Amino acid sequence: KPWVLVETAGGDSHPCAVHLHEVARHVRDGVIGCGGAVGRYDCTDMCDGVAQGTGAMDLSLPSRELLRMAVELHATSGHFDGMVLLAGGDKSLPAHLLAAAQLNLPTVLVPGGVGDVGPGGMTLEQIGASHAALRRGEMDTETFEASCQGACASAGTCAFFGTAATMQLLVEGLGMALPFSALRPVHLNHHARGARQAGDQLMQLSKTNLRPRDILTPAALHNALVLHAATGGSTNALIHLAALARVLGLPWDLQQVTAINNQVPWILNVRPSGQYANHHVWYAGGVPRLLYELRPFLKLEALTVTGQTVGQNLQDLQTQTMEAGGAGGIDGGLAYFERHGAYLQNLGLTVRDVIKPIEAPLSGQGALTLLFGNLAQGGAVVKRSAVDAAMHRFTGRAKVFFNQQAATEAVFAGKIEPGDCVVLAGQGPKANGMPEQFYLTEAIASNPKLAASVALVTDGRFSGATRGPCVGHVSPEWAQGGAIGLVEDGDLIAIDLDANQLNLVGLAGQAADEETIAQVLAKRRAATAPYTPDLKPGLLGMYQRLATDAMQGGGIDG
Repeated sequence: KPWVLVETAGGDSHPCAVHLHEVARHVRDGVIGCGGAVGRYDCTDMCDGVAQGTGAMDLSLPSRELLRMAVELHATSGHFDGMVLLAGGDKSLPAHLLAAAQLNLPTVLVPGGVGDVGPGGMTLEQIGASHAALRRGEMDTETFEASCQGACASAGTCAFFGTAATMQLLVEGLGMALPFSALRPVHLNHHARGARQAGDQLMQLSKTNLRPRDILTPAALHNALVLHAATGGSTNALIHLAALARVLGLPWDLQQVTAINNQVPWILNVRPSGQYANHHVWYAGGVPRLLYELRPFLKLEALTVTGQTVGQNLQDLQTQTMEAGGAGGIDGGLAYFERHGAYLQNLGLTVRDVIKPIEAPLSGQGALTLLFGNLAQGGAVVKRSAVDAAMHRFTGRAKVFFNQQAATEAVFAGKIEPGDCVVLAGQGPKANGMPEQFYLTEAIASNPKLAASVALVTDGRFSGATRGPCVGHVSPEWAQGGAIGLVEDGDLIAIDLDANQLNLVGLAGQAADEETIAQVLAKRRAATAPYTPDLKPGLLGMYQRLATDAMQGGGIDG
């Protein structure tokens, strides 16, 4: 009988992980009920929310590679015939996706679902603003601690549309998870039923021999980019999709990313860029409803783990031929949308409050903008959906830092002023593992004096909760000779989202022409010792030595 690996990122450790053991039991029941045998393994991920703002965040992106390798170890050593992989966290979901692509065994991914909002609709990303208010003396400790207690109200992925939620949405959009499985509220019985259906469907895949590389094609990557553009997803997803393309040996064209984001409208009204929480998205119809709205932009011929194409899945919904728990595991036809519209009615909402039609979007362009220029020859990324229109074109005075703590303290000390551009270098994969800069971004974005007048440029990355004009993933990073490490205090930096440009345009506060700037950068480079990363022992040190550029996925190739 088929021998199936059921691997989870579960553990009695943090909200994304604590419920996955129970979910895995339902997957097991599905496999066994269809005649298979199960081997259960667990490798728990870290919680970025716990590590945020500390040195532990240096291990976050490297942990993706560790989790990927754990699946490789378990699947290969156990001689498994197929896999069902369960994860809910920022790095465990992409790790499992990469492992599926690498191993190419019949696989179904099961997103871990989403948690509840806290009091007053609170979602976790608001704690960053509360922390900044505490530091500025605008909030007392008791109020801050009360906010923290309510920010994660249950098991499941954070209730705002951060990296983990974005990756749930994308693994379904790529076709590697069953329809309606992403962003499913963990407290509903749909979650258990969906997990069992995943076990059932893996057994079907073992019969048809449909494998991840049959599904993860250029068409699937295109659809994922469309879905990301339309939903205002985390910029971290760009790293994970680039890594996926690299594992698959598929081309990764940044110009394609730009073109899709210029063409596809932003239609999902979800925090932090919008208004609502993740469970509202599922109530509105989830990923299938989003795909239905985005049909004109999709490659409908892309295969999915249902054994059908995206177009066939959507056609089944349109014609209402899908029975609950029927072929491919889709739970109902258009009646499904109607039932979940009733969930929204309980809250006084409609589907159109959460998911806009493409004819009347939140914005005519997608979530991301890629920038290029003399500071980012290999590219940089900004979440356009989180940037006020007044800051789409900005020229600011550089204030240069080489660690997040110093930059954050400068903000709280009043050393960052309107019109400044905070430059944070030495934060890429080879420098220190490419940590997120969440508390720095919130220190700026939550300060009314700075939010509409200060930008941040870094070769590091951001939390999915980040908002404001934050340009990250600058490539090449300083540890690989990038020009970002040559910027000096007082230089002028121009950010132009409409022209896709990030450039050094002035020196010592004075505008300068391109030739002069090129000459000065060359002189600075000649006078500056090459950046030498502080290589750490263990996982981080291995990652520093072997990681690729962030724009190529920040993965370990060998």
